Amino acid sequence: MNLISYITKHTQLPEKGIKNTVELLNQDCTVPFISRYRKEKTGNLDEVQIGAIVQFKTEYETLEKRKIAITKAIEEQDALTSELQRKIESSENLTTLEDLYLPFKKKRKTKAETARKKGLEPLAKIIMAQNEGGINHIAAQYLNDQVLTEEEALAGARHIIGEWLNERISIRNQVRNQLERSAMLTTKVISTKKEDEKAQKFRDYFDWSEALKRSPSHRLLAILRAENEGFIRVKIEIDDAYMISKIAERIIKSNNSCTPHIRMALEDAYKRLLYPSLSNEVLKLAKEKADAEAIKVFSKNLKQLLLGAPLGEKRILAIDPGFRTGCKIVCLSAQGALEHNETIYPHAPQNKSSEAIKKISSLCDAYKIEAIAIGNGTASRETEQLVKRIHFKNTVAVYVVSEAGASIYSASKIAREEFPDYDVTVRGAVSIGRRLADPLAELVKIDAKSIGVGQYQHDVDQNKLQTSLDTVVESCVNSVGVNINTASVSLLSYVSGIGPKLAENIVAYRNDNGAFTDRATIKKVPRLGGKAFEQGAAFLRIKDGKNPLDDSAVHPESYGIVKQMAKNRAIAIPNLIGNKSELNQIDLQKYCTATVGLPTLEDIVEELEKPGLDRREKAKVFTFDQNVRSITDLRDQQLLPGIVNNITNFGCFVDIGIKESGLIHVSNLSDTFVKDVNEHVHLHQQIIVEVLSVDIPRKRIQLKLHKK
Repeated sequence: MNLISYITKHTQLPEKGIKNTVELLNQDCTVPFISRYRKEKTGNLDEVQIGAIVQFKTEYETLEKRKIAITKAIEEQDALTSELQRKIESSENLTTLEDLYLPFKKKRKTKAETARKKGLEPLAKIIMAQNEGGINHIAAQYLNDQVLTEEEALAGARHIIGEWLNERISIRNQVRNQLERSAMLTTKVISTKKEDEKAQKFRDYFDWSEALKRSPSHRLLAILRAENEGFIRVKIEIDDAYMISKIAERIIKSNNSCTPHIRMALEDAYKRLLYPSLSNEVLKLAKEKADAEAIKVFSKNLKQLLLGAPLGEKRILAIDPGFRTGCKIVCLSAQGALEHNETIYPHAPQNKSSEAIKKISSLCDAYKIEAIAIGNGTASRETEQLVKRIHFKNTVAVYVVSEAGASIYSASKIAREEFPDYDVTVRGAVSIGRRLADPLAELVKIDAKSIGVGQYQHDVDQNKLQTSLDTVVESCVNSVGVNINTASVSLLSYVSGIGPKLAENIVAYRNDNGAFTDRATIKKVPRLGGKAFEQGAAFLRIKDGKNPLDDSAVHPESYGIVKQMAKNRAIAIPNLIGNKSELNQIDLQKYCTATVGLPTLEDIVEELEKPGLDRREKAKVFTFDQNVRSITDLRDQQLLPGIVNNITNFGCFVDIGIKESGLIHVSNLSDTFVKDVNEHVHLHQQIIVEVLSVDIPRKRIQLKLHKK
């Protein structure tokens, strides 16, 4: 099976689109570029479909590399037959491939290998032939200075037979199928850890049993974490006696003196080789599926967070609240530059609230502040109430902003380079303010795993998680577009075709030469060649530049088309942009060529209607219930405003303004069946919840989504 056939089989996408997409990928084109600007070639495939092609292309290439390595290893043993080579070449997955390689894999010293060296393999073959009635008599012929008794000879032969059975693909698949169908996941608490305080969060799994195939992602990962932390033991169980009897039916063909030895060899092989290996394999596969599901949920959450509502270019006063150490205040320009910082002490133990109110009021006047951002950590509610007591001369909206990951950013290399002369508290407050202005531009500076929108992110495959999260960030950045004259190195590095090094070069060029005035100037950036320009130029925006198209998603390669459209309408390009009546009169068929079709032309016209439009929602002011300060203030059937701060497959968590987030279980999201939690809520959505129950000792709050 070749690459295109392999991808087609797994994606069911059109073969022509797959072939052309693979060609583009091999030319180092990025997924955002291909999906947006090569629609004619791909057959209008979207980012998700192209991402699937990338995934299965990588899988196929990994499989092919392993085939080459295995073929070479078997050739070196002079054991490669034409039939075996055919089977290797036709293998469509790594499991089948590794089963074929198993008999030839170099092993540590085994019981079977020891028996072979004692000359007992011929005896094992005689037993497996199942034709002899007096096997004890035959075994006596294999006694030597290393094999002293008939039983020792027969035991050695059984070890060799056991290895054969373990390596027989049909038997391995038989056990695999049974494990996949009926394996039970069981757990038991380790008695010495039962009362351990840290173990209590896992107490639901102190004595647990369920079908492995029905164990949801979050539960399996929780169980495996409990095992890794040493609180429980995990077992995979099936009906061993039934399994052994089914294998025996397959291999035992007669009833003579060989039969008991084959059965003993089978039982030993099953318990010592087959079952341990394949039960680990099935658990590993279940873990991989759970990882994939958890990564999928994390990626969805991250996308919603990154595309969260920006306030836009406003002058912001940001507050990182605290009690004893005070509240750090920073004033930011409309472009996010730090203009002022200081600390106020409105709360205990200093209680200088009057001074704090005067200071905030005067700073808002001095720096023409338009909005205030307050971090949602310690002392957030108290600081919000303090700010809302202030009578500002001009309208100043107050927002509470998630601090998740701000401390990670403030201590990072990126933050030190941005603010070398300021400490972590100032950097943290700046991050809070910038998050309000543009969540995407600020959050790309932080390791996505530290943002706090996933579950079990430290338990899943870290390489797969990082790849998925990087893909999400890249997709979000390119879907919004980047202002090349204000973007940080972190943000620019996610632009299609750019990467970290070119991002540094862009910022260095900008610092040395001033703002970019047109996209053509981007080519002057050191080491930014034609390929990088092709891949990235349309995602880099220049506001108030020489060419109005430079602040749009129209690719420079299509500027000629727009120029011709304007010429044919006898109108200047600036007057065509945003002119819906003129754009609607353009006959797109006239501009179709061998390489440019209707999909691209329709995208051009759509972009010209609203050039550079930021499709993200706008930030909204939100207020928690002022009477709820801690979990002890909650009452059943209470209605509260809240903000969705995490989404899982089993429901969503909601910030209701106290330390603990409440859970809306999937069953409490709707009166009808919920297939996908994301169809009912999205991250940072402002909702009303009803309190169902409160477990103060375990700090658990059950909520229900209230229909307004």
